[in-house]
Amino acid sequence: MNVEPIIRWRKSSHSGHEGGDCVEVAHLSPMIAIRDSKDPDGPSLTLAHGDWRSLTQHIKSSAPPGI
Repeated sequence: MNVEPIIRWRKSSHSGHEGGDCVEVAHLSPMIAIRDSKDPDGPSLTLAHGDWRSLTQHIKSSAPPGI
């Protein structure tokens, strides 16, 4: 019997209920998956944990003050 794992996608609480320009993230050991919240059946991007950490650190360091 082949059972597919349950993928729990999550997005920032700052994204609100309207959707908008949001991404969703899921932990898929040993990878991190990222997808567009407006297109949940569309493609997803997978990154190794270290690459995900580098990406989020870059985004945080490049964001304008107050974001």
